[in-house]
Amino acid sequence: MGLPKTLFLLGLVSAWALASALERRQSTVINVNLDQKFQTMDGFGASEAFQRAVTMQRLPETEQRKFLDLMFSMEKGAGLSILRNGIGSSPDMSDDHMVSIQPKNPGGPSAEPQYVWDSSDNGQLWVSREAVHTYGLKTIYANAWSAPGYMKTNGNDANGGSLCGVSGATCASGDWKQPYADYLVQYIKYYEAENITITHVGFLNEPDLTTSYASMRSSGAQAADFIRVLRPTLDNSNLTHVQINCCDTMGYSVMNSFLGQMRGVESMMGVVTGHSYTSSPTSPLSTQLKTWQTEAGDNEGAWTSAWSQGGGPGEGMTWANNIHTAITSGNVSAYLYWIGAQDRPSTTNSKLIRVVNRAVDPSKRLWAMGNWSRFVRPGAVRVGATGSGVRTSAFVNVDGALAVQVINGGNEQSISIKISGGGNYSASSNATAWVTDNTRDLDQITASVGSDGTISGSVPARSMVTFVLHPAPEEPVV
Repeated sequence: MGLPKTLFLLGLVSAWALASALERRQSTVINVNLDQKFQTMDGFGASEAFQRAVTMQRLPETEQRKFLDLMFSMEKGAGLSILRNGIGSSPDMSDDHMVSIQPKNPGGPSAEPQYVWDSSDNGQLWVSREAVHTYGLKTIYANAWSAPGYMKTNGNDANGGSLCGVSGATCASGDWKQPYADYLVQYIKYYEAENITITHVGFLNEPDLTTSYASMRSSGAQAADFIRVLRPTLDNSNLTHVQINCCDTMGYSVMNSFLGQMRGVESMMGVVTGHSYTSSPTSPLSTQLKTWQTEAGDNEGAWTSAWSQGGGPGEGMTWANNIHTAITSGNVSAYLYWIGAQDRPSTTNSKLIRVVNRAVDPSKRLWAMGNWSRFVRPGAVRVGATGSGVRTSAFVNVDGALAVQVINGGNEQSISIKISGGGNYSASSNATAWVTDNTRDLDQITASVGSDGTISGSVPARSMVTFVLHPAPEEPVV
């Protein structure tokens, strides 16, 4: 009787092992519907404002290149496609102030401007030149935190105050709306002279917040007052291609209250913008314009390079999920983190890359951004994607490549991606997959294509995988 009992026990162990393996490796079908179309994407990015670019430019050349590669390279880094520059308003560069192109009052709003260009722009010209000419970046958002102090009600570029001349903001010095518009145009022209195109311009940053650094208060109605001056000034300066962004509010949902006061100028704008500090993009804003989430970051949490260690606010997987929600629920067309990299005393997660002993050190937040930015390129259209047990989204790029993002917060999953609604995808299509988790940073893993164009692959536990399917080669015409 000993042998049958042993066999029985072995059978129980085998059954338990099989059940355990099945539990560990679940199977999920993701359905992609190419006929169901949503927003067109503009990209993903970060900023080197407030002299962060200066600190990176002071690194050894090898580390400068590593920083730039990590930010913008499609092979070695995140492949970010948007750079947000700060338009300076300070009379000096003390601390991390961004110096203005007109540091001194020229003598009033009617006086001849006294612009100064140092061919540095707080280090940002260097980053912009590299991003555009070395890595092919095409979208630069130039954003002013404030007008120069002499144009404002409080006489200071910091501590709030409003632009002289907008409704409810009268100054003894006069109306500065037109000089401020001219100032922004001149900034754009300086970049054009350096063979760099500014594509978007913003004149406010967190106008619902007063800070001890560069800041300027505004309501939606006051923003509209200025847009009515800025748009024709751009157009009359042969800058019709430059889109106006507004208003980079502290909380994303705050923009709805601004928009209620701006209905008459939406046709003059290009993009509605908001930040994620007091509210994040969990539902679309009340506008027909494109919307961007232009600043988010874990600015308080202690630095972490981790992907997933309990769901902390600075972990990479947390940010992969934040971006997913902003795109699929908030319908944003762009997502920007706060700082790309910096070599300044800071122990928080406000940046994607830190510097340790003059060497760059990327976080998993950077690679979370990369899982989106490398494969969802400007012009990609979000299409329908559904699947249980994972968070998923899908995009058709301009070149026809289909990118499917899968975020798995549980055990390892076997994934089958089925495509409907057309598209030239078949067994002869080329499929790749790229994973980020606790041990890998956008590493390539195996994916295959079935005879019907179905993509098959695996998504490890607590990871993000991007599957990419390229259209099948066209048959030669005989």
